[in-house]
Amino acid sequence: MEQSIQEPKRPPYGIIAVLMIGAFIAFLNNTLMNIALPSIMKDLDVEPSTVQWLATGFMLVNGVLIPTTAFLIQKYTVRRLFLFAMTLFSLGTLLAGTAHIFPILLAGRMIQASGSAIMMPLLMNVMLISFPVERRGAAMGVFGLILMGAPAIGPTLSGWIVEHYDWRMLFHFISPIAITILIVGFFLIKDQKAKVNTRLDVVSLILSSAGFGGLLYGFSSAGKKGWDSPYVYGTIAVGVISLIIFIFVQLKKERPMLNFRIFRYPMYALSVTISMVVTMAMFSGMLLMPIYVQTLRGISPMDAGLLMLPGAIIMALMSPITGKLFDKIGGRILAIIGLTITVITSYEFSKLSLDTTYTQLIFLYAFRMFGMSMVMMPVSTNGLNQLPARFYPHGTAMNNTLQQVSGAIGTALLVTVMSNRTETHAKEIGAEAMKHLTQQPTPEVLAQLKQETLMKAMLEGINDAFFVTVFVAGIALVLAFFIKRVKQAEDPLMVNQDDSQISSKLAENN
Repeated sequence: MEQSIQEPKRPPYGIIAVLMIGAFIAFLNNTLMNIALPSIMKDLDVEPSTVQWLATGFMLVNGVLIPTTAFLIQKYTVRRLFLFAMTLFSLGTLLAGTAHIFPILLAGRMIQASGSAIMMPLLMNVMLISFPVERRGAAMGVFGLILMGAPAIGPTLSGWIVEHYDWRMLFHFISPIAITILIVGFFLIKDQKAKVNTRLDVVSLILSSAGFGGLLYGFSSAGKKGWDSPYVYGTIAVGVISLIIFIFVQLKKERPMLNFRIFRYPMYALSVTISMVVTMAMFSGMLLMPIYVQTLRGISPMDAGLLMLPGAIIMALMSPITGKLFDKIGGRILAIIGLTITVITSYEFSKLSLDTTYTQLIFLYAFRMFGMSMVMMPVSTNGLNQLPARFYPHGTAMNNTLQQVSGAIGTALLVTVMSNRTETHAKEIGAEAMKHLTQQPTPEVLAQLKQETLMKAMLEGINDAFFVTVFVAGIALVLAFFIKRVKQAEDPLMVNQDDSQISSKLAENN
């Protein structure tokens, strides 16, 4: 009885296709921005610490809104949520594309983020309830193929557009596609949902926003303001305290906004932990590689995007293959192989020099992405598979929220390591260089010496940051040995209930 209620006979492929395209456009838009930031700084006359809010603000809005998606998915239909999310995303894109001052651009990005925050958990929840456990790996693999296509083409496309057109073209390019998807979804998505008598807990929303928002802002600001800044440790402290209170409040509620009881399922808890650690390691490549290739090597934005293209394509193409392998052999072997490759390539990246060839960088980055393609989707799917169906909205919301937090922590950690080690190496290299001077240097020689010292010091700082990711990925590798293939756990709500009680309970909780 439970099986027939929870899983439709035929997956709603039309709805899934529209949701996937919508999520792809939202994800693509985010990958387009990184390479465009220098152009935006120059055009709008803003500092790096200011323009960074286009990324930090997007992350903050996601961190605040994603925890509410479990409530939204339970209360509203897929159609209503999709149309609401795509409308917000389209409006934000149109606003950002017309921005001539930074505040308007930032407002557009935050409106975009409010729509994007709903799209990903909504799509993942539909995927989970539409496919049985034995077919879920292949389905999530196709989902991964679609979403990994965004970072595959994003940096290269962005580099080409920025070099040939105004940066606003990035938004003008996305706008008509987003509006078209919105119109198609309006006519194609037709779903019904029983009325659910539930209300949004305002206190929980405030605590969640302060908790996750404080953590994200604090860690995102640490790399620039420094760990001794009251803005950093103050907001992190507020975030931690609010989050602790939020968790205790949720555990006492019969219908929590975000259900932390899902961590009682061991494979789900393990999968979330591994995913967070891997996300921190993955940010090393996303953050450190552009700094190395553009700042130290002088490689153009277009060529920097092309350098990352093969790795992103491999990750996208491997996603459906990995999904099918997951259905056959489970996630443990895939995760161990993938994380071993990640550890090895991270170590090789910690030995970069100013003479490392372009071909070597392409190969290393591609091999690293090949390894990560075996980890993220299989590990997450294996954990979600253990949850009873009514916990899927909470599981997907928790996954996405904690990945945002771990991404912010990873970024802050790596920027701090890079900055501190760069400063240390600069003093050491500068002192060593001064020892070998046989006469008083001219101002020109001093300027050249200072530039060479800073370049060498930054290179060593980047290498040290990559070396830290070796240990971060190593932690995930050790945890991967504890992965077990799971079956869907029995729902405590369903135990010792007759069919009529099951139907009424599902109507209440879905």
